Amino acid sequence: MVHYGRYWHQLEDGRIQCDLCPRDCKIKPGQRGLCFVRANEGGQMVLTTYGRSSGFCIDPIEKKPLNHFYPGTPVLSFGTAGCNLTCKFCQNWDISKSREFDKLQAEATPEMIARACVQAKCKSVAFTYNDPVIFLEYAVDVAKACRAQGIKTVAVTAGYIHTEARKEFFAHMDAANVDLKSFHEEFYHTLCSAHLNDVLETLVYLKHQTNVWFEITDLLIPGENDGADEIDEMTKWVVRELGVDVPMHFSAFHPDWKMQDKPRTPAQTLIRAREIALANGVRYAYTGNVHHEEGDTTYCHNCGAVLIKRDWYELSEWHLDHDGHCLSCGTKCAGCFDGPAGSWGRKRVPLRFK
Repeated sequence: MVHYGRYWHQLEDGRIQCDLCPRDCKIKPGQRGLCFVRANEGGQMVLTTYGRSSGFCIDPIEKKPLNHFYPGTPVLSFGTAGCNLTCKFCQNWDISKSREFDKLQAEATPEMIARACVQAKCKSVAFTYNDPVIFLEYAVDVAKACRAQGIKTVAVTAGYIHTEARKEFFAHMDAANVDLKSFHEEFYHTLCSAHLNDVLETLVYLKHQTNVWFEITDLLIPGENDGADEIDEMTKWVVRELGVDVPMHFSAFHPDWKMQDKPRTPAQTLIRAREIALANGVRYAYTGNVHHEEGDTTYCHNCGAVLIKRDWYELSEWHLDHDGHCLSCGTKCAGCFDGPAGSWGRKRVPLRFK
């Protein structure tokens, strides 16, 4: 079955222009855009991965990472293939850079995914592994089917999307984790073939024009985007433009894809970034991909009490009431909370559709 895409227009020379993201790919008949997902077939936009996934897995929500969105609950995670960025440091390159669509699993309809979420007792479904922006139509259809069953929706994205498509996409999301890969245009241009300002516009849009709960991840690469001055500038911008309650995750890089020559990020670099963020007013700053108890823990911004202590992705202490208020002083912790802590733990359970 052919699935047609939205957000494109016809050009006079027979090509079509994709209007989904700022890349504005101009695609000849029989060709695909840079993302390798959206194709020109017969002068129309066709989605080549609709209904097909690179894999399904039940994860802890903290792995997205989302530390303030129903902590401790399971999330059904999946992606497709392809990406609209060209990050040389991609940590999921086998999926995002894939051109071999026979690796994708058999078709999984939105209704099948919604039923699987219900049967697995997942609190939410996450579009992840590769950027869901490029399979917007499929993600939206899955989100609609899941929401009809009371399942929350999560987007793990780089936020590289045009204004109109952005409105539709995030209208169907309950939460997002947005990669803010650097605070320098040169980094985005050289290592990702993208532009910083488009990502900043997405973050501002999420904060001021939606009810989507979102958190930010910054993958720190030694010698590229881990300087104290850049972290200082970025976190000051976050506080000024997005507010003090947006959680930030500083995550460790490991050598991968086209950046095998770079060393792993030292834990101390992440700890320093977290300290800079806290000093600049970010209330919730975390370290990721390293075992750092303090950097995994959520603290009350008012009295300093431990609210949620984590051991990797497993909750070891919980000191919040059902609505997310500190049990010591009553101050509300920013985020989405509903009842006691989830008990999913750190399990990762692969799932296959028959």
